[in-house]
Amino acid sequence: MDYKDLANVIYPNAKSIEYYEEMYKPRNLPQGAEVTRFAPSPTGFVHIGGLYQCIINRAIAKQTGGVFFLRIEDTDQKRKIENGVEQIIDALRKFDFVPDEGMISENESKGDYGPYKQSQRREIYDAFAKYLIEQGRAYPCFATPEEIEEIRKKQEAAGLRTGFYGVWAKYRNLPVDEAIERIKNGESFVIRLRSNGREDRKIKVKDSVRGHIEFPENDQDAVLIKADGLPVYHFAHVVDDHLMRTTLVVRGEEWISSTPLHIELFQAFGFKPPKYAQVPNILKMEDGKKRKISKRKDPEAAVDYYHEEGIPSDAVNEYLMNIINSSFEGWRRANPNKDMSEFKFELSKMGVSGAVFDMVKLLDVSKNVIAKYSARQVYDYVNAWAKQYDEELAKMLENEEYALKVLGIERENSKKPRKDLSKWSEVKENIIYMYEEPTNYDFDKISGEDAKKVIEEYSKVYDYNNDKQTWFDKIKDVAEKLGYAREVKEYKAEPEKWPGHVGDVSTVIRVVLTGRRNTPDMYEIMQVLGKDEVEKRLQNFIA
Repeated sequence: MDYKDLANVIYPNAKSIEYYEEMYKPRNLPQGAEVTRFAPSPTGFVHIGGLYQCIINRAIAKQTGGVFFLRIEDTDQKRKIENGVEQIIDALRKFDFVPDEGMISENESKGDYGPYKQSQRREIYDAFAKYLIEQGRAYPCFATPEEIEEIRKKQEAAGLRTGFYGVWAKYRNLPVDEAIERIKNGESFVIRLRSNGREDRKIKVKDSVRGHIEFPENDQDAVLIKADGLPVYHFAHVVDDHLMRTTLVVRGEEWISSTPLHIELFQAFGFKPPKYAQVPNILKMEDGKKRKISKRKDPEAAVDYYHEEGIPSDAVNEYLMNIINSSFEGWRRANPNKDMSEFKFELSKMGVSGAVFDMVKLLDVSKNVIAKYSARQVYDYVNAWAKQYDEELAKMLENEEYALKVLGIERENSKKPRKDLSKWSEVKENIIYMYEEPTNYDFDKISGEDAKKVIEEYSKVYDYNNDKQTWFDKIKDVAEKLGYAREVKEYKAEPEKWPGHVGDVSTVIRVVLTGRRNTPDMYEIMQVLGKDEVEKRLQNFIA
């Protein structure tokens, strides 16, 4: 008996790998086009690191005229959660990551290189595992957990590397007829690689982020197919990325040490490996030290967090591009109104030490992003967010015409658009005075009695129909009448001469109408509040 007999016993119905090579032919794409993918597992929420990788994958595929696809790696059936695929697709959709190919719902996909869900590709893996067994590059291993533990203890006692390699690979050289007999007797087994590597030999791999990296060859007889017949990541990655014609694999730096194994597997099949870009992890500062952002410790590790807070997806994507490519910030300053997709992304300009996630910086980016939105965009985003997360705000926004005026203050026609909003969860507090009359007044420098005099005088001259210059001239008139400096520069020249200046007078009006000393443009606020509401608030304060 030979290896083909063994392969036929294990996989009697498997097709040849040539069958799949013919089915999944090389893609017809322009020269230099990159095929990239995002390949998450449906085992929980989408991590911010996944979004980080999506931005890289999509940018490279788009700017080279290539393809970005979504593959679901669901071979770990024990950790799979209900509706996990739908959660992934929904999370990506919220951030505008609709793949060119791949899964588009829990059970639907688009594209010619599927199935895009690994649990549906079992017959493909069977064919490729059978091929390796036929070539003598893989074998059934019957080691029990107890045997593996015993091997590990002996290796540790001898001060050796742990693992299944060389003389420690107990079933590597089991005679074919004995292996067949064990299989027919129903013994449990896994399929392992029969490695040709040696630790004392080196391989060089060019990483698209880190440059050339030198590794010892892989000499581990790694598990390829588990006892349940499903592949481990290493094997599925090689088969899937070859057949789906992936040209660039973007993944976290934790996979760097697996690269020699993956290279050996590609070589075992005679396939050209894809390029690798093993990107640094997103880090967080804690007690002056950097650590990897954690699903368990950090709420911002989950992409759903940003929707719950109401941070626009545009802002999150912009911020992530900021920390991915050092040149993006300068490009954005030079091109404030261009779409982010016009930025020329370069893997070689990624740092390798890990990007520190800074929430303050993210919110700063978000303020700039929101400042560019029209009142209609802000309204639509806020209204959608409020309906899900804030009933009171949703009710406030029911009068759409008024809400659009409120949200349009100092926005579309302003030379300096307001930058007081960084997330939708701040909107209610930001506009509440446009819906509720203030009850507390803090004038800072001016007493309540003097504030009353200001409002009494101003209420006599207030006219809703005044233009902005006339409106402000009337405030100056009130200031002058009550003994305040008509111009701020007059006050600064001789501060001892005046109790205050026109700015202090306008602050009194601002506080009476809004309850705040700092707001967007006061003239616009008063125009939106309307004549009756302004007069009511002025008179209520006097009373």
